[in-house]
Amino acid sequence: MNKTLSTTLTVIAALALSAVIFFAGSMYARANAFGPSMMYGWNNTNAYGPNNMMNGRGPNMMGGNGGMMGNGRNMMNGYGYNNANLTPLTIEQTKAAAEKYLANLDNADLEIAEIMIFDNNGYIIVKEASTGIGAFELLVDPVSQIAYPEHGPNMMWNLKYSGLNHRYMMSGMGGYGGMMNMMSGWNNAAPLDVSATMTVTPEQAVQYAQQYLDTNYAGATAATNPMQFYGYYTFDFEKDGTIAGMLSVNGYSGQVILHTWHGTFIEEVEYE
Repeated sequence: MNKTLSTTLTVIAALALSAVIFFAGSMYARANAFGPSMMYGWNNTNAYGPNNMMNGRGPNMMGGNGGMMGNGRNMMNGYGYNNANLTPLTIEQTKAAAEKYLANLDNADLEIAEIMIFDNNGYIIVKEASTGIGAFELLVDPVSQIAYPEHGPNMMWNLKYSGLNHRYMMSGMGGYGGMMNMMSGWNNAAPLDVSATMTVTPEQAVQYAQQYLDTNYAGATAATNPMQFYGYYTFDFEKDGTIAGMLSVNGYSGQVILHTWHGTFIEEVEYE
């Protein structure tokens, strides 16, 4: 082997080793930045259902204390939770934020179906006027009064409108800027043409939800009229005659995810 070839191979090997070290270091830093909640995967008490990977225990990416999408300040909770000593939103403020969000989408078939106020955020169901089926779910931050796509099932399971949700998130929370806004492919996101038919019926979804509540929230009762979305159902549950929280059920696996990010229920309004 001549000297030139030997030097070339040495340089290539050094570059390859540097790339491996850089990648490993990046992954280690990312895991540590997100904390142990991400390393545990998807196991938690907030997910339940037949044939799923989310019915374990412990902190996780989706919910629970400190998880990416659970209680506490974290990566995916919009503008932050645990809003102690903050004034809750009003119905009017939440509606105004949702209407502004919908105006940016420029889709005449989308309208507000329901608004719920919690002490952590405002919650909105957006439905299709033409079908009555739920399109997606929004949250409104009580400080900024800006609407943004709800995380959890709305982002993971929504088969028709998840492109719109992801476009909004990738563009920097709807107008806050960000490098990902340069990805023009997201700006062309449109609702997919998918069927609203799911293998899990509304009645079965209620059964799965009640099984979860019986296991985790003794005395809680699931509503019998879940809102159907493209890929899942979302509905309230009550305890002692008062709304105590919300959960979603996957329309194909029956998997249940508890919405851990709302806080205490205050009031709600439904729209025709």
